Amino acid sequence: MNNGAAMKFSANLGFLWTDRALPEAIHAAKAAGFDAVECHWPYETPPDATNAALRETGLPMLGLNTVRGNLGENGLTALPGREPEARAAIDQAIAYAITTQTSAIHVLAGKAAGPEAKATFLDNLRYARATCPDNITLLIEPLNRHDAPAYFLRTTDQAAALLEELALPGVKMMYDCYHVARTEGDVVTRLKALLPLIGHIQFAAVPNRGIPDQGEVHYRYVFEQIASLGWTRPLGAEYRPGDETDKSLGWLNAAKKISQNQKPGQ
Repeated sequence: MNNGAAMKFSANLGFLWTDRALPEAIHAAKAAGFDAVECHWPYETPPDATNAALRETGLPMLGLNTVRGNLGENGLTALPGREPEARAAIDQAIAYAITTQTSAIHVLAGKAAGPEAKATFLDNLRYARATCPDNITLLIEPLNRHDAPAYFLRTTDQAAALLEELALPGVKMMYDCYHVARTEGDVVTRLKALLPLIGHIQFAAVPNRGIPDQGEVHYRYVFEQIASLGWTRPLGAEYRPGDETDKSLGWLNAAKKISQNQKPGQ
């Protein structure tokens, strides 16, 4: 019998309970049995209202994103010539994260390519790290070419090389199993190899980004492997639930029964 703690999960409120205001969605996540929440762009909700809901539920906020910029840009951080806007977006995210005690900020790169974009991305990340409190992690995330064509950050190898060049504490990779599966494959093998660089893990069904108990990736196996590595932080459920989030949660109770530090198959 394994006596390890059950695995923990975070509700990504960018996709789950989107029919509700953010404070109401936080309460819904608590009622559903999630251990934490995360979001995409919470800025239309006053941070004090978000913080009140977090205090009432006892759920931590694990992450939020910098804004996307203009329509279709999907971020500003790697766009040459847009440094003032990129840094204003970073400042906005930091201010919101401080008020809500959010533990990580996903710094969206945007659509760009080439040496100038790389230099811009690294310079803006250096600015973010110098500006951001030490207790907030900065995250960069490779996005798959199907959902995010022309996005600057495309593969885990590229992200790892950038993190090595940056060499700053508290800047990590967001490892989204969905994006990795769609672009690179070998989800578990890559995760194990990159574990020291990973700050947060997310998941969704492949290829439709739906409920995680369907599709090409067998998430029970993935979760068991993650548990065996001793990962203790909540995994981010960033999937599209269909018409009603509450009806999509059959996977959650089964997944929470997987114990951390267990051997796969136990």
